[in-house]
Amino acid sequence: MSFDSIPILDLSEAKDPSTKPKFLEQLRHALLEVGFLYLKNVGIPEELTQKVIKEGVSFFDLPMEEKLKVEMKNAPSFLGYSRLDAEITAHTIDHREQIDLSTDHEIRTPDLPLYRNLFAPTQWPSSSYLPNFKPVYSEYITRMGEISIFFTSLIAEAIGLSPTAFNKYFDVDQQHKLKIVKYPDLKELGLWKEGEEIPEGQGVGPHKDSMFTSYLLQVTQHRGLQVQNLAGEWIDCPPIDNTLVVAIGQGMEALTQGVCMSTTHRVLSPAPGTGARFSVPFFQGVSLDAEFDELNDWENGGGVGRVPEDIKEMRRKVVARNGGRLDDVEFTFSGGNGARTLGEATLKNRIKSHPDVGERWYPDILAEIREKQKREREEAESKKVNAAPAPSGKPITGGLGQAVEAH
Repeated sequence: MSFDSIPILDLSEAKDPSTKPKFLEQLRHALLEVGFLYLKNVGIPEELTQKVIKEGVSFFDLPMEEKLKVEMKNAPSFLGYSRLDAEITAHTIDHREQIDLSTDHEIRTPDLPLYRNLFAPTQWPSSSYLPNFKPVYSEYITRMGEISIFFTSLIAEAIGLSPTAFNKYFDVDQQHKLKIVKYPDLKELGLWKEGEEIPEGQGVGPHKDSMFTSYLLQVTQHRGLQVQNLAGEWIDCPPIDNTLVVAIGQGMEALTQGVCMSTTHRVLSPAPGTGARFSVPFFQGVSLDAEFDELNDWENGGGVGRVPEDIKEMRRKVVARNGGRLDDVEFTFSGGNGARTLGEATLKNRIKSHPDVGERWYPDILAEIREKQKREREEAESKKVNAAPAPSGKPITGGLGQAVEAH
């Protein structure tokens, strides 16, 4: 039987030698069986959390002309503000408004690969309107970056690897990313009227996160985040005070040879009259210069090394116990499309999710993506069958499956 709830782990237990073995056992269960977990006592001061909430919600109250000054399509970095309904997941418009922030970097110079456009200065809202916004979020991103790298070392230990196994995939000045997201309710969206049956609105469609780990601060008390178990059922992941929701990304699943489970999830729009849902997901960064050939070369010191066979057998039993079913979302790191590095594959995924940015800054790549999508639709129609999801644990390649950054 697949999971029907999300486990809660206490990060403080990992810092105490007497409770760390218990923590690692609980973490291993979450990694192999669920791919999602709540994490409490993460080490972020409550005062900072409240500032993050206050500044984040306040951003959406800015005049539209101020928000548009930092609109995402103003720059090729995919950082900045996205209007309502500007992003696409699973071929459907997401009903959300958001701003993407990042660890600040210098603008790419012409001698660097095109994907280095993803490293750039963040488009921060004006300090004349929100004087505390940048310092608050800069501190939060820095602290969460440190926590995420520590937590990744615990993941390694939980599956029998060296705690430093993932370190080579972090840059010295590693970029981490964060979103602040507003999901309007169905009435505000104009998708429901008095007397009508309440529809199921897409806040963000079914997807998996792309890289290693993400950490979600659920600001409001709305239900809406749902996780798909191996039986295909949608399991609620409601807000729990003083926790972050951790999701395992596809890069982690691929690097661990299918052992760490990357789980499909979605967000439903809030019910009519309940107000907007707000959330702040943090996305752990990974070196975009990592090459797929090296990621797969376990025998010669590439990747993170071989995961112990007894851990792999545990994961195989989980899958077998659930009838061999994986999930309903294509595995991003499968299906080779010519990408040599994580950066190339990531850039294509961002263009796919934000075609307005693609049209302005990457028209040739966007045209290639659209042509590929057209061929895939035509092939699917002619065969009258949907393509089966690729199995996890396959070698990592530069595929274009739907991996996005959202919660």
